[in-house]
Amino acid sequence: MNANFPESSLLKNVPHDYMDSYSAVLNAKDLIFEQVGISFFTSDPAWVGWLFALRNTIVSFLGLKTSNSETDRQKLLAGFNCEVGQRLGLFKVFDKNEHEVIIGEDDRHLDFRVSLFLDRQSNKLIVSTIVKFHNWLGRLYFLPVKPFHKLIVPTMVKGMVKQLIQ
Repeated sequence: MNANFPESSLLKNVPHDYMDSYSAVLNAKDLIFEQVGISFFTSDPAWVGWLFALRNTIVSFLGLKTSNSETDRQKLLAGFNCEVGQRLGLFKVFDKNEHEVIIGEDDRHLDFRVSLFLDRQSNKLIVSTIVKFHNWLGRLYFLPVKPFHKLIVPTMVKGMVKQLIQ
């Protein structure tokens, strides 16, 4: 499930302090990025939602960004089509091309980007994350986040693939 960072990724030359990539075979040739993007936001198990809610409660006391209250998630998802500048929760679409969309957020303690990359030659979905720390708070924040990140992302990749091949 661990993967190499895609050589042609839009994030390839972006400076970072942390990077990882996870992949899974995706036997679905006619996918469009709207489907991939929506699967990213709908493939997380319930326990991930609880962790994000806990995270938002804790970091709000530190003045860090939190997800907006999403009262009607289905309505938000219905209007989401992976266009640059669009936002869904804590994630903003920063860039996109024919095989990749970049989502993430900038904050005062760190910036992060997530690449949703379709390698159509090898039929793989590769989800990569990079993090750039701005200060000691960013490094401190990421210490407890990192082990959860390493559990959440592979779980989400599996869930995305399951959702996309149905």
